[in-house]
Amino acid sequence: MIPVFDGHNDILLRFHRDPRARDAIWSGAEGKGHLDLPRMKAGGFVGGFFAVYIPSPADAEALDFAAMDRLMENPPFALPLPAPIPCAAAQPVALDMAGHLMALERTGTLQICRTVADIRAAMAAGRIAAILHMEGAEAIDEDLLTLDLWHAAGLRSIGPVWSRPTAFGHGVPFKFPGSPDTGPGLTEAGKRLVRECNRLRIMIDLSHMNEAGFNDVAALSDAPLVATHSNAHAVTPSTRNLTDRQLAMIADSDGMVGLNYATVFLNPEGKRTPFKGWDPVLRHLDHLLGKLGEDRVGLGSDFDGAEMPADLGDVAGQPRLLEALGAHGYDEALLRKIAHENWLALLTRTWGG
Repeated sequence: MIPVFDGHNDILLRFHRDPRARDAIWSGAEGKGHLDLPRMKAGGFVGGFFAVYIPSPADAEALDFAAMDRLMENPPFALPLPAPIPCAAAQPVALDMAGHLMALERTGTLQICRTVADIRAAMAAGRIAAILHMEGAEAIDEDLLTLDLWHAAGLRSIGPVWSRPTAFGHGVPFKFPGSPDTGPGLTEAGKRLVRECNRLRIMIDLSHMNEAGFNDVAALSDAPLVATHSNAHAVTPSTRNLTDRQLAMIADSDGMVGLNYATVFLNPEGKRTPFKGWDPVLRHLDHLLGKLGEDRVGLGSDFDGAEMPADLGDVAGQPRLLEALGAHGYDEALLRKIAHENWLALLTRTWGG
């Protein structure tokens, strides 16, 4: 089985929402969601980016999440963005999620990795190699006083925004069809964040960032440009997907894109409803490989954070995905690059040896 290193998952959000169920979730006894340890093992999942994501309150601005899901099943749609979350409100939630990840490390089944050598050692020992990642930097203060603390705790990847605005920049609203060119770029605090992440060698994730913010990061950063869980706008014109111009900038920086499995970003019609077969996945991967080359494409599932294709289902379905890629004509060397080798090479370029 080819090992899979994944660009994004949201299992920490499941732990946060039901902390007493953490052990049941991890052991597979709960039997829900896309991820647990037994299914990871069955699917060849050896590690990835574990996201600290601050959810909006369910009653924020009377958001009706069920109604939003229905809209995403019947494009076109344009969903309102949730209100910003203050740093003081975000910090306890972020600490809770990081604490859950550290609790899993104490079980010996998972290792929080700070270097590529750590990742390789965890893989060799049969432990899940976890990168502590922030999806949206709400838990970081504008003066960046807490960034060094989070780095010391193991933070090695950060997205300045999830789609709602933060003190650092602006994300894209969920719209189909739509362009990622949706508003202003990084704030002054956002520019300081980029510089400090470069100093600390924290990877900057451009998924969810609008085009102006993307351009600002590209102009400021000395690291490869990375989108951990995004797809091709030319195939599915969602605001969350990357234009060919953005893909060219990522390629020029020797960066990388992780394919997002979310149906709403894969389906060329923009529908959230799960589809059968692999055609949308193959179309996106073919396009990304054509624009980025074989060394700059990986996987970024969005497990536990999105609707999955019917034939994939959950993490245990990853061998079926790789089998479909092989049947499409990708040889084993390319499959290994997409599955894990490209991520490890990208992290070496970003973090250093």
